[in-house]
Amino acid sequence: MPDTDAILFGWTLDEKGGGRRLFAEETAEEIRNAGLSWVHLNASDDSAREWLQKEAAYLDDIILDALLADETRPRTLDYGTGMVLILRGVNTNPDSEPEDMVSLRLWVDEERIISIERRRVETIRYIDGLLSKGSGPRNAGDFLSLLTGRLFEHLDEAIGHRHDQLDALEETIQTKPDNTLRQQALDIRRAAIMFRRYVAPQRDVLAHLRFSEKTWIFDGHRRGFQEDLDQVLRTTEDLDLMRERAQISYESLNGLLAQRVNKNLYFLSGIATIFMPLTFITGLFGMNVDGIPYAHHSFSFMIICIVTIGLAALQALIFKWLKWF
Repeated sequence: MPDTDAILFGWTLDEKGGGRRLFAEETAEEIRNAGLSWVHLNASDDSAREWLQKEAAYLDDIILDALLADETRPRTLDYGTGMVLILRGVNTNPDSEPEDMVSLRLWVDEERIISIERRRVETIRYIDGLLSKGSGPRNAGDFLSLLTGRLFEHLDEAIGHRHDQLDALEETIQTKPDNTLRQQALDIRRAAIMFRRYVAPQRDVLAHLRFSEKTWIFDGHRRGFQEDLDQVLRTTEDLDLMRERAQISYESLNGLLAQRVNKNLYFLSGIATIFMPLTFITGLFGMNVDGIPYAHHSFSFMIICIVTIGLAALQALIFKWLKWF
């Protein structure tokens, strides 16, 4: 028998919201018995493929490759009476960015649920906790409906947090524009792009579930999938808006900073223009050659100072009159 280290936990569901937690060594037998069973696997463990090949031999290599792929994109694939689903959820793991969304792979049919993760998926632990309390899913359709709804609740929270950051950034840009704000705008834009990369394809997954004719998906589940689909559509539009707002904020910040630099350069240019003739006068009278007028006059220094100050004041008045300052 293959190593069962890949099994994180398993359940047999009693169709009343509860069930019995399975030990690793009995999971293989229960997953083959009549009645709904659920096993959750760690795809990072090398024994996961071996266990699936032996205990879920009804799944072909294409299905196994989809369930165990290193990189995944949300999609769904019907196969007989069941289906493969690949979903993405918000990354709630410590020291992780929410937009670095975790992948959840599922095989679901009327009598078995096989879920697979490479990184911890908190929504799976939530369903595990509900089953422990007797208030979990009663059938496979309930499981999917609860799973998709919970995944998108976390998504709304993460995107809402990014919107709050963007609101604060826009206000700061208008009151105290600074170079350090550029990176914040870029980070928010990057987060919106990463979220959308995985959220948008889930529209097709939910649409497929909404119109699925699987016998274990009931009308109540379809209505739930429709609500989730509407939510994903709104979220996708919201992410497009966030990306555009972040881009506009970045461009606005660049414009304000460029305006500040231009204003400073303009001021310095005006100062330099005023001092150009003064520099000429001081340079001319500062030459150490014979014949400099008033070289030995006792009031010559004071006269030069008065002339240069007067000339600077006259230039300033002329610039003011021309509205250059």
